[in-house]
Amino acid sequence: MRFGYYLTEPKGPDPIGGLRDQIAQAVDDGFTSAWLSNIFGLDALTALAAAGSRVSGPREPGIELGTAVVPTYPRHPAALAQQAMTANAALGGRLALGVGLSHQLVIEGMYGQSFERPYRHMKEYLDVLLPASRGEHVEYAGETLKVNLRLSTPGAGFPVLVAALGPRMLKLAGTVADGTVLWMTGPKTVARHVAPTITAAAAEAGREAPRIVCALPICVTDDPAAALERANQVYEVYGQLPSYRAMLDREGAATPGDVAIIGDEAAVLARLDELRQAGVTDFVGAVFSGKERTRSLLISAAKG
Repeated sequence: MRFGYYLTEPKGPDPIGGLRDQIAQAVDDGFTSAWLSNIFGLDALTALAAAGSRVSGPREPGIELGTAVVPTYPRHPAALAQQAMTANAALGGRLALGVGLSHQLVIEGMYGQSFERPYRHMKEYLDVLLPASRGEHVEYAGETLKVNLRLSTPGAGFPVLVAALGPRMLKLAGTVADGTVLWMTGPKTVARHVAPTITAAAAEAGREAPRIVCALPICVTDDPAAALERANQVYEVYGQLPSYRAMLDREGAATPGDVAIIGDEAAVLARLDELRQAGVTDFVGAVFSGKERTRSLLISAAKG
């Protein structure tokens, strides 16, 4: 299992510089990847291209920089392919593009777009995004998209991961994409639901075993009760969003804090090993408290 680090959006007058410092630290610490959310602050692809292109490290091809995740509805798939290819060119081929539906609350309530039939949307979106991002000619007519183009943008060819949680979306991700990016999804759910569903779909399609990138809140502490309370404060909203609530229910978790990885070093390492055994290929730690102690353990785990 590879180890990545969840980047946080820097505050202050130079957010790109702050992000560049975080990426440089992740390189020095030995993480194989670093991931940035795309919510309502920095545009993740632009920010990673601007900050990550100025970070070099001792390993080749260098640290992978991923989006977790870019919402699909606000962007035409060909436009996203063009942006991602440009970012990948700036990063020297180190991009991992994570995409996802977002949530009905966001797409309808904030963007004013229809969230009708999200599976159809994602399938048609990937039908265009994937070949376009490989530099192929795309001639496509679906129910919602009609495309006839070829991009000449440099930077073609990078892994595309789908934020897939439900069975149909996991099967789609396994069939056509390179894997999935998870959030608020615990080891039992990965072992019993995510891994078998997406792996079987990839095998049936004759594709390589998919990546299962699992991001979770993490804190190494001697006061797990206080850390749990903190996690439930920080991540409260995720217990109210239907897609994440479904994953928490599968796990038997009452609150988001119940899937956070919390405890002393031995307890946290045991939880990480549980994720590895469940089928996680990449763990991404979202450190929400006890930063130095938690990061130290993750660095040790990343170095094996």
